[in-house]
Amino acid sequence: MVCLNGRRKPKTVDILTLFRKVGPVIWPLLFFSFLCLSVILERLWFWLRILTQEKEIVSSVLDAAHDNWGAAKEIAKRATDQPIGRFLYAPLSLPKSNPEIFRLALESTAEHELAQMRRGEKVLELVIAVAPLLGLFGTVWGLIRSLESIRIGDLGTESTAGVTTGIGEALYCTATGLAIAILSLIFYRLFQALVVNQVKVFRKAGNDLEMLYLQSPPEFTNSTGSGTLPQVLVRESPPNTNPPRKKSKNRFSQPPEPPLGSDSSEPKDSQEFNS
Repeated sequence: MVCLNGRRKPKTVDILTLFRKVGPVIWPLLFFSFLCLSVILERLWFWLRILTQEKEIVSSVLDAAHDNWGAAKEIAKRATDQPIGRFLYAPLSLPKSNPEIFRLALESTAEHELAQMRRGEKVLELVIAVAPLLGLFGTVWGLIRSLESIRIGDLGTESTAGVTTGIGEALYCTATGLAIAILSLIFYRLFQALVVNQVKVFRKAGNDLEMLYLQSPPEFTNSTGSGTLPQVLVRESPPNTNPPRKKSKNRFSQPPEPPLGSDSSEPKDSQEFNS
């Protein structure tokens, strides 16, 4: 088609024509492309929220921990919608702690949060591995169909021009699969670099919080927030208002006193026997 100025309009790519050239392999490639695009958009939004707020959360919690562990706990609790907030709140939320339990709480929470940050990587790995293979399969299938239509007597004639056109169209499958895989690989490496950076951020924040804990351990409070440890309630007996009684002597504890005028050295029966 020629314009009024004598120049030809640029040829536009029709999506339906592209689908026809790629062949039936376009449908799984289209599915993987939508899957890849959804994961990329979700992860971009996830990392955008983290990178814009985590520095402020870490500095606020550490500054409050220098003076008041209760205030640091409240700040970390309000930031539990972020991974770094949940990481810092885990050891502070313990009712009682020691340095070993404090460190274990930090390590276990860090492992869980970093695993959540790697969500979607397996999907991108699948797309990176499968998309080029699907494109190559479509190209090979197109080549087979094009070469089957060639006849020995038609070699060197104009009838073979359609074969070269079919081979060119078959290569669209490989190009489409490679484009999807390259896009997935770029964002896959980007997300991996962000996770590695988060490992450094978690390690530094955890070390700073642990050093503050070792320098001035927090005083764990009870549920009422009185600032003291809960005391064990002991039921005291009511005071005794009755006067003390005199201790009575046990008549069986001492031998009876002998009567007056009798010899205490011998019993009465022995005296009668001697007389």
